[in-house]
Amino acid sequence: MWWNKKSVQAGAVAEVGGETGQAQVNIDQARVNETQARVNADQTRVRALLGNHRNAFILIGLGGAVLVGIGIAGLAPIIAPVFLAVILTICMHPLRIWLEGHHIPRGIATAAVVLAAVLLLVAFGYAVLVAFGEFSALLPRFADQITGFGQDVVAWLNSIGISSRELDAVASDFDPARLADVVSGLIGGLAGISSALIILLTIALLMGMDAGYIPVVLAQTGTTHPVLVAGLSGYATNVRRYMVWTTLLGLLQGAIDFVALILLGVPGAFTWGLLAFLCSFIPNVGYFLALVPPIVFGALVGGWPTVVAVIVVYGIINAIVQSVIQPRVIGNAVSLSQTITFFSVLFWAAILGPIGAILAIPLTLLVRLMLVDTYPPAGWVRPMLGDLSGSKSLIAQEDAEIEAARHDPPGDEPAPPTTAVQP
Repeated sequence: MWWNKKSVQAGAVAEVGGETGQAQVNIDQARVNETQARVNADQTRVRALLGNHRNAFILIGLGGAVLVGIGIAGLAPIIAPVFLAVILTICMHPLRIWLEGHHIPRGIATAAVVLAAVLLLVAFGYAVLVAFGEFSALLPRFADQITGFGQDVVAWLNSIGISSRELDAVASDFDPARLADVVSGLIGGLAGISSALIILLTIALLMGMDAGYIPVVLAQTGTTHPVLVAGLSGYATNVRRYMVWTTLLGLLQGAIDFVALILLGVPGAFTWGLLAFLCSFIPNVGYFLALVPPIVFGALVGGWPTVVAVIVVYGIINAIVQSVIQPRVIGNAVSLSQTITFFSVLFWAAILGPIGAILAIPLTLLVRLMLVDTYPPAGWVRPMLGDLSGSKSLIAQEDAEIEAARHDPPGDEPAPPTTAVQP
């Protein structure tokens, strides 16, 4: 019948279509295998080349790194504000997403993001100017006491057996005016950075306008370069989480320090609270940098009781914020070891100045993005840099074996941990 003929024809067409589809799949799989074979061959040639000239490539890489560092240092007045504008744009991006999610036009959302960035910069610049004025009025008033305090410190060092001509020279040459010049230059440098950021507001404006199309560009690029897009997205997410939470916790820490210093009667409380906020962005050493000035001025007005009170208050606040709250809210957004973190602060401070110490973590994460995160064969370096997310089970197993070995009878010799890497 006619319907049987149609069913036979449909079956024939489906069979032909299935064979064609399977043939296309086989062709695609063959292309994938061919591409993978070429990649493996290229990797083999690269390994052979690196193996034959390994030392030469290491020296070339080190020399290139030195040249790049010198170039960045020479362009520090431009690179530092621009990179800070990039970080500011990354941190402001969720505001744009929220506005556009509530059906706000793209142009209005861009204007709102730029306005928020301007308000943040103006508020920071105003706070720096207020702190600069407070410190300028504070230091001359305590100049004589600071001189006497320096001499008392030298006398105390002599009393405990540290007696040398160098200490006497330090005491005789101690001049508060020099300290005023140094600190004023530091604060003035921060004010200069704020001015530079305002001057470079055009760059931030352009970045804010371009940021609206970044998701589309990343989606388009992700089809051909998925590893690069994944690395960029992860970098933006981690830097945003680190900077936003560090800013909020730094504001909290600075506000508490400000109130505590007022209650303790330490002069210049606003300046030292602002300093505590800025130093919260400097890992490891920021706490000690923020602690020294309140101790000095606390000793001038209240003696040792005030010094001890300042140390206790700062220590408690830092322990709660840096050791309890921050790890919970930031999590593994950074994944850098303490040694790498400390070295990055020193390195970027030497390259870019004080702003380099504040931006040390985002800059180091950017270097890791370019050299490791976007190059899968270098993924083995991540645990050495501090990313232990994939090693926690091994660490827990090794700790359990060590703990079990401690409870073995005294006559039994404990076996070495099986998870330890043998040299």
